[in-house]
Amino acid sequence: MIGLPALYGLTGAMFAAFAVLELADRSNPKRVGTAMFWALVAVEFFAGDALPNLASGAIVVALALLAGGGALGRGHVVVDAAWRAAAAARHGNRLFAAALIVPAVAVGGTLLLPGSGLVDPKQATLVAVGLGVIVALGVCAAWLRPRLVEPLDAGRQLIDAVGWAVVLPQVLAALGAIFALAGVGDIVGGAVGHVLPAGNRLAAVAAYTGGMAGLTMLLGNAYAAFPVMTAGVGLPLLVRGFGGDPAPIAAIGMLSGFCGTLCTPLAANYNLVPVALLDLGDRWAVIRAQVATAIPLLVFNTLLMNAVAFR
Repeated sequence: MIGLPALYGLTGAMFAAFAVLELADRSNPKRVGTAMFWALVAVEFFAGDALPNLASGAIVVALALLAGGGALGRGHVVVDAAWRAAAAARHGNRLFAAALIVPAVAVGGTLLLPGSGLVDPKQATLVAVGLGVIVALGVCAAWLRPRLVEPLDAGRQLIDAVGWAVVLPQVLAALGAIFALAGVGDIVGGAVGHVLPAGNRLAAVAAYTGGMAGLTMLLGNAYAAFPVMTAGVGLPLLVRGFGGDPAPIAAIGMLSGFCGTLCTPLAANYNLVPVALLDLGDRWAVIRAQVATAIPLLVFNTLLMNAVAFR
């Protein structure tokens, strides 16, 4: 059955193509280092499950050295503004159809694929998203008739604009799992328990929701913060200590973590990719626009959890 290995292989092929295109781009003064970076990412997607843990760790260290050592760069992108304006005027808002294909196929696939016997039911949504990307690419190829390499080259230019931060979600999510296994949640819970006023439920709820947002800002990923904060604060203090219902506590806790996602550059896929896509001059423009929503929403989540999660 089709599952995550197929998606990892597809993603690895994409990064491998980026590496080849980087080597061919002589306008990039750092094309060798950039190609090595994306090639290593491709190796991890292709063979991560088969590699020994030490080899995977060495790849992560190599990626950090390449990025931290300034080995990544981008080539000179030539944009024909007149052609772009003419194409936009010709196609108009129909261009947004390509972006809508992906969520449409994802929703349809989530509903239909689990019972098909072709897809791992546990991974149906992720497979449907990948299928949506392939369908959207095929539709655009038939409609717009670009050069065969053009979609990959455009993707490479976008990923060059974002840079090494594009791999942060994967790395930081893994770091969150390591923290959970290392017992960081117990340490956090012990520290929080010592400073909270005894018997103050609202303070404990605020520590959990605020901790989810804060740790998400540090890790760049609410999924990485969740096991740490839930093991350290959510379960021992809110569920066992105050008799809270685990379902709303976990759900609202994740929403609180997403408030932190809105405020951190480490959430590169949310806050840096749009800057590159829209060619914004201010690297922090997306975060500045979101903070005014994130803070009131975090306060609301705290009050909501206190109101509905306890009998």
